[in-house]
Formats: sequence, C-alpha cells, structure tokens
Amino acid sequence: MTRSRTNRTYWAAGTAVVLAALFAAGATFATADGSEDRGGSSASGTPALYSPDAGFARDMAVHHQQAVEMSFIVRDRTQDEPVRGLAYDIANTQANQRGMLLGWLDLWGLPKVVADEPPMSWMETDSSAGHGGQGGHEGHEGHVTKPGALMPGMATKEELDRLGAAGGRDAEVLYLQLMTEHHKGGVAMAQGCAKQCRTPAERALAQGMVEAQQSEMKLMADMLKQRGAAPRP
Repeated sequence: MTRSRTNRTYWAAGTAVVLAALFAAGATFATADGSEDRGGSSASGTPALYSPDAGFARDMAVHHQQAVEMSFIVRDRTQDEPVRGLAYDIANTQANQRGMLLGWLDLWGLPKVVADEPPMSWMETDSSAGHGGQGGHEGHEGHVTKPGALMPGMATKEELDRLGAAGGRDAEVLYLQLMTEHHKGGVAMAQGCAKQCRTPAERALAQGMVEAQQSEMKLMADMLKQRGAAPRP
C-alpha cells in the first residue's frame, strides 16, 4: 500500500508539469485579451513583476510546498488510514497546484523569487500603489504571521521538528492542527487573489482553493474531535 501510494504521488507530481503548461497557456491568452490594466500588467498584457497575479503565484507556491512537506511527514508517522488518506490528498492536490503556479511564472517570464518583495505584499497593492508594501508579517484581514513563520498559517521549524518526532495519535493531532492553521492562511491568500488577480484562470484556481480548503477544515475539525482534540485557538 505504501509503495503504491508513493508511486501514485510521483506520477501525480510529474503530471503537474503538463497541467501547468496547459493552464499557464490558457491564463496567458486570457490575460492578453483583457483591456484593463488593473493590478499591474506589462505592455504585452501579461502580469507585471509585482502584480497580485505574480505575487500570489510566488507566495502560494511556497505555502503549498510546506503543506506537501507536512503531509509526507505525517504519512510516515502514523498508520491511521483516514489521516494518511487525507495527507495523500492534500499532498497530491497542492503539488499539482504548485506546478500550475510555477508554470504560469515561467510562461510569463517572471522569476519565482524576488529578493525585495516581502511575503504577502501583493495583497496590499492596488491600482495606485507601488510594489513595496510594509506588511509582510501582519498577514491579511486579521490573519497574523506567528513568530518564526514566513506567512500566515505556515508552521515554524520547531513545529515541523515536533511533527517529525511525534508518532501515532500525537502526530495525527498535531498534523491536523497545523494543517488547519495552514489552510486558514491559505484561504485568506486565495481569497485575496480571487478579488485582486486579473488572470481569469488564476482567479478560478484561487476560488477553487478557497472552497476545497474550507471543506477540508471542516473534515479536520471532525477528525480532531474523534481523537479528543480540537483546532488550536
């Protein structure tokens, strides 16, 4: 069973490249056809370096990578099939979405990392604002980044170490709590893109993230309750 799941995960990660190319092409064509300059676009009609479209793609790719990492950690720390199944689904889904986001950046000719761009600064931009943004650690709409974490919802190195050292029920509970927090931060980011991004395909992907992760948060709350625990306040 473990080998089968591992093989499916590698296969899914490979298909992310193909999906990224397909979605990126659609995203670029859709953007180029638009006449608005909302959110910052280049002369060619593709998103500009500091636009919400590009900022969301960069930040969410990083955010998703940690979710994939946590899911692989818990898969090896418990034999509980419901938790392992959830972890597989999250890792599979977010690895594919990450491939799409990085594929868009490649097709737009934009870097995956911008040294002078604070995390989440794209959520503070509007048509009259520059790219700077002084937030970075305040999150968005009340979602605060905890000390030691890069973005809202992300786990710290110490929390990842705790997850890697835990086992059985303890690992299950900590994973569900950390992933619930992770999803809360991810939903806030995706809602920001759904409102601010001008690329139709990217807005659609962001809205899909909102709906899927809100549903998973409800599932994780039930799973925590079954284990005599609850999401962290």
